Amino acid sequence: MLTTSGTTKRVRVYGATRAEVHIKLTEAKAKSQQGIPTADKNWLLGDYLDYWLAEVVKPNRRPSTYELYEVNVRLHLKPGLGHTPLKRLTVSMVQRFLNKHITEGHSVRKVQILREVLSPALSRAMREELITRNVARLVELPRHQVDDVKPWTPKEVTRFLEAAKEHKWYPAFLLASIYGLRRGEVIGLRWQDVDFVHGELHVRQQLLRANGILQFGPLKTQAGRRDLPLLAMVANELSEHRERRVKTDDNDLVFTSSSGGPIEPYNFTRAFQTICARHKLRRIKLHHLRHAAATNLKDLGVPARDAQLILGHSNIAITQQIYQHDTMDSRRESLRLMEGAVLPLVHDNTSTEGVDGYGSRQLSRQTPKSTLATLLGTNDHEKTPRLLGAFSWLGWRGSNPRMHGPKLSTSRLPRTWTNRITEVDAALQDLRRVSLLGSLAVSAAVKDLD
Repeated sequence: MLTTSGTTKRVRVYGATRAEVHIKLTEAKAKSQQGIPTADKNWLLGDYLDYWLAEVVKPNRRPSTYELYEVNVRLHLKPGLGHTPLKRLTVSMVQRFLNKHITEGHSVRKVQILREVLSPALSRAMREELITRNVARLVELPRHQVDDVKPWTPKEVTRFLEAAKEHKWYPAFLLASIYGLRRGEVIGLRWQDVDFVHGELHVRQQLLRANGILQFGPLKTQAGRRDLPLLAMVANELSEHRERRVKTDDNDLVFTSSSGGPIEPYNFTRAFQTICARHKLRRIKLHHLRHAAATNLKDLGVPARDAQLILGHSNIAITQQIYQHDTMDSRRESLRLMEGAVLPLVHDNTSTEGVDGYGSRQLSRQTPKSTLATLLGTNDHEKTPRLLGAFSWLGWRGSNPRMHGPKLSTSRLPRTWTNRITEVDAALQDLRRVSLLGSLAVSAAVKDLD
């Protein structure tokens, strides 16, 4: 039979009975007739994972992604499932393997990462026609409870920037707070990416530690490659920083360490946490500055699409569902607007206080006469305008809902000219529709009489 490597080989099948062998041989022949090649070797899962990391992941993924996959394969997947033949891997095997990690004390998120590493490997094996299904996708795991992120408010961001004013990396913290740049994007920024003439900031690369070394790499997504306006305050800080920076010929980095080399990512995070602890600021993660920038943009009324482009997200759902958070102030403002739209103003109602037959006091409200009812010529006993009476002789009002008169609003909205005009306009539109239907009905009746 034809193999996946393009050669041919003799295929043997085994079984406990002759009938079982016959079924397996028939299936193999059917696949060969359909042009589906057979595996050129009997892969063990561990061997295939090594091949997948070297030939698929490393050339096509970011270094940090390769490092994450390699560590999980080496420490967990190969010791637990590596001896299993690839074709014999079942859902129950993977389910027991992952459940064992949960019972041993690993977090749900850690176990989810193991599945997220195994699943693309098996998907690749399906593309190479080594297996027929991805059993990792059929495994069920507990839901991971994501911790609620409470980013800094604008006041807290201001306090942090004031506290970091004298730090040598203050402009870097300013970029992370205002633009929401990622840590790698900040410490990987080059002077050639800062355009003082046209007032633009170009995000083109990031600096990260992967495989034990510091290296420059591409941005997380294609959307991360973005151009941002250079604010005047930021431009001034960067210009002053350029005058006092350590000048070296090794790189063109805007922010460097004390020795003039690239900043170690962990040292940048540690400097941020040190400033927060020293000035007793509410402790958050450095990456949560990005959440704070996204949330503050939302609270300032910036459209979600603009926030997405500023933050460099590939999908607007990531901006809205992950990075933008609601605060108690935003909830309070939203409910205050709802209160103003729904609840009546106090001066719109007159209250009368009476005593019932049992001597207890009751509070009754007199609903004021609708302004629209006054304009349309109705009294307190009429439920519909007089203008609709002309169509009642057709006999359709009881059977055709479209011939019913407009329902006058009894809600007591704030008595403003905007509300009056809106209410009158809505009623007039209803009257126009009723008038048109009446005219059509009259025309149809006359035509029938003719």
